[in-house]
Amino acid sequence: MLDLTTDGHVHTSLCRHAVGRMGEYVLAAESRGIKRLFFLEHLEKGIEYFERTWLTEPDFDEYFRLGRELQQTWKGRVEIGLGVEVGYNPERRQEILAALAARPWNRIGISYHFMAVAGRHYNLVSRKSDNMENLGRLGVARVLSEYFATLLEAIETLPGQVVCHLDAAMRYYPEIRLEGSHYRQIDEIFTAMMGRGLALEVNASGCRMRGEPFPARELIAEALQRGIALVAGSDAHRPEDVGQFAGLRDFMEKNGFPVFTGE
Repeated sequence: MLDLTTDGHVHTSLCRHAVGRMGEYVLAAESRGIKRLFFLEHLEKGIEYFERTWLTEPDFDEYFRLGRELQQTWKGRVEIGLGVEVGYNPERRQEILAALAARPWNRIGISYHFMAVAGRHYNLVSRKSDNMENLGRLGVARVLSEYFATLLEAIETLPGQVVCHLDAAMRYYPEIRLEGSHYRQIDEIFTAMMGRGLALEVNASGCRMRGEPFPARELIAEALQRGIALVAGSDAHRPEDVGQFAGLRDFMEKNGFPVFTGE
């Protein structure tokens, strides 16, 4: 049952591509009846990209300082988790593992955002032209195959509790289509998740972008059939997006998927 009283995935201005302070996100959560809020700030290592969209180690120091203050201030009103969305880089796995082991995360979300092509990294979930053009030259099918293969490696390598936005890669390409080989890769991913006890995030940002969450209906149905737990996340990058689950609730109920709303 998808718990819509918990928002398990929000970002703040600390990541440099979101807006708003941590306290503003907590205020927004309370105003929408959210009982548990997980900050899931970005961690990346060894990424060669034209801008930084993740936190440095000093940023994470500040993140924990502010977060612990908020946990005390909001105790009994909103439960606050200090988590991380870790982007996998196969070339830096040991560095990533060390960074994850160094802090007491309340949740680790596993993702794969940046693909290396000819010595540069390109953002798989970006609409910026540089990413779209260079990844597009490789072909959507090829990029998706590498994406799922690398995400599987991340799941088998990293500690964590949840896999984030499973099918969001190449999301801005109108020609995106999962092929038979991709479904076989996703089958392997689900098997690995079951073996490691990982939950699947149902990411509400997809409802705004494509009319259904990430992942798609058929993948949510398969996860439920396999007994994989579901967790809800808004992927908010603005305080006003926290707990915006109306579209997600409608989608889940329309498709007969169980939800908990606290009502």
